[in-house]
Amino acid sequence: MMLAISLSVAAMTIIVALRYLAVSGGFALLTRARFPGLYGGLDTQIRREIAWSLASAFLYGAPAGLLAWGWQNRGWTRVYSDVNDYPIWWLPVSILVYLALHDAWFYWTHRWMHRPKLFRIAHAVHHASRPPTAWAAMSFHPWEALTGAVVIPALVLAIPIHIAALGIVLAIMTLMGVTNHMGWEMFPRPLVEGRAGAWLITASHHQRHHQQYGCNYGLYFRFWDRLCGTDRGLGAFDRRRGAAARCGDSAGDRSGGPDPRAEEHEGVDRTVPHAQPGALS
Repeated sequence: MMLAISLSVAAMTIIVALRYLAVSGGFALLTRARFPGLYGGLDTQIRREIAWSLASAFLYGAPAGLLAWGWQNRGWTRVYSDVNDYPIWWLPVSILVYLALHDAWFYWTHRWMHRPKLFRIAHAVHHASRPPTAWAAMSFHPWEALTGAVVIPALVLAIPIHIAALGIVLAIMTLMGVTNHMGWEMFPRPLVEGRAGAWLITASHHQRHHQQYGCNYGLYFRFWDRLCGTDRGLGAFDRRRGAAARCGDSAGDRSGGPDPRAEEHEGVDRTVPHAQPGALS
């Protein structure tokens, strides 16, 4: 049994790592094609992002692999494969429920990670990407990675979901994790700045978080940010060739994280030196 569980954990870790490399790599290539030089001078940072992300892949893959084995051999989870096990309407509703609960967990753990001590211990690793790139999606300290790795396994133990619906949830999680960090907005302006954008999070919203830190903590939806008064609207992007490297150099510390003192007061705008205004796509 232990061998089977170990193989399942190893297989899931490899899957998570390959998924990260494929999706982040794909969007990094797309960024290079659309905005040549945007990541210019960030080679050292990108290598660090990849290293942290691959370490995080194990922390995400281990519980997923354990539960995958338990689902197939012990029926541990509420994941089902027969679409007739639950009403058809539950398929889309379950996706929304999972996203809403994941978003709530992310908001509060993310905001918690911005307390000064926790920021210095763990979350500073993620904010050391100045500015973040498509490779930064899973660039977390292990303690922070653990907070993200447990949420979907916990949900599949408690809330029924079809295996295909779970795949959609994981796809959305991966897509938004990568695109929210890649340094430009892939969604059309009418969506981002329209009624839907008032409630949905895209790269423009998360960009503000990486510019000012004490705001915009959500993952998928702006509900908690708006309810708790931490929504500071949309950020902007500097898309000039090599701008990322020049801004990082002007900050004086390309490799390190932000000053933890910037997190002493939640909700207070703390503009970071590398963040400069630019056009929103």
